[in-house]
Amino acid sequence: MSINTDPIYVRRRRLALAVTVIAILVVVLGVSRCSDGDTEGSSGASGTEGSSRSSTAETTSESSPKPTQPTKVETPAPKESPAQKQGKKADPAESTPVRVQRITADKLTPKSVVASDKGQIFAQNMMYSHTMSVFTADGALQKTLDDSVELADFGVKGHPGTSQGAPVEMAFSPGGDTAWVSQYSMYGDNFLPEGADACTSGEGISNSYLYKIDTKTLEVTDVVEVGAVPKYVAVSPDGKKVLVTNWCTMDLSVIDAKTAKVTDTIELGGAHPRGIAVSPDSATAYVALMGDDRTVEVDLDKGTVEDFTSTGDGPRHLLVSPDGKKLYVSNNGGGTVSEVDTSSGEVTREVTVGNQPRSMAMSPDGGAIYVGNYGSNTMSKIRTKDFTVTHTKDVDALPIGITYEPTKKRVWVASYGGSIVVFDDSRTAASQ
Repeated sequence: MSINTDPIYVRRRRLALAVTVIAILVVVLGVSRCSDGDTEGSSGASGTEGSSRSSTAETTSESSPKPTQPTKVETPAPKESPAQKQGKKADPAESTPVRVQRITADKLTPKSVVASDKGQIFAQNMMYSHTMSVFTADGALQKTLDDSVELADFGVKGHPGTSQGAPVEMAFSPGGDTAWVSQYSMYGDNFLPEGADACTSGEGISNSYLYKIDTKTLEVTDVVEVGAVPKYVAVSPDGKKVLVTNWCTMDLSVIDAKTAKVTDTIELGGAHPRGIAVSPDSATAYVALMGDDRTVEVDLDKGTVEDFTSTGDGPRHLLVSPDGKKLYVSNNGGGTVSEVDTSSGEVTREVTVGNQPRSMAMSPDGGAIYVGNYGSNTMSKIRTKDFTVTHTKDVDALPIGITYEPTKKRVWVASYGGSIVVFDDSRTAASQ
């Protein structure tokens, strides 16, 4: 076959080839954009994410849930620098926590830190910071949330204009779609001065509020009036109830999670309630009365309260085992953690940790408990099988919050000074 080499024909062939290439690229890019759109949609409520969650549930015990990834972040994750070499993958009862990150951020002064099962982490900053810091599982700062609200937008009368909160603690709904954040006090028109932990002010103390936050949009979608100086927040495993301990009114607010309305206010019969743990069947709440050195049992259907156990000086944080048979109590004044039989209230075992053990976290399988020791600047890891401290790790000054992040099997320890230290607890120590 002869080919015409006339320059005009050569230019025409080149032009035709260029047009063909451009047409192919347009088709390919169009298909890619459709695919990306479907993938982005699946990170919300579409079928792709549901399928991935189902397959995750069928994998081995070494697998972890897949973390949710936002489309953008305010600050990238800090570089990981493991403090020591790590060995093979292991369950929490056999693993060795290794420090991998130290996170700092603008306005980060964490009072508490909580991770969802999807790998989203909320840090509630000290009250005068008026912010919450939201992180991804890899340590990136997703967004800094302001605690300012227009209460009138939610039908609340008597507090016109902008009001500010003071985040203390929070809890995720099952599945992590909603965050419930307690506000130590409210600041704005017609609010009385804060009562502080002493529960006194010259003019009395106003009730405060619980914020309901959509974890996808990171917007406050509702507010709920609770008692004075609300502290701990817990959501029942069935997702139907939200519970809040009110430090100064010394009662428990019970909220319908669907309607965001208070359905009951239960007098607890003791001073300064703080920690809450709910039984796996969602029928019973255990509440630590930190000012009375005892823990009570609340029947959530009947609204009745019974004495349950006394474990020592200043019971603060409570955890319940996955099977509901054991309750764990941090004794802030005693430097210990107690194990309690939930069928009898009897203390079965106790272990000494550091000075002023405050918050605790548990691995999802119940094999390990992690304790932030406020007065020792350490984190203790307890193996529940034999109830011994297997590791004690240095952290930053005044560790006050702690959580277990399940998608990466990491422990986050929040300190008042303005930092979070992250430990990887997914592997054994490297063999020497």
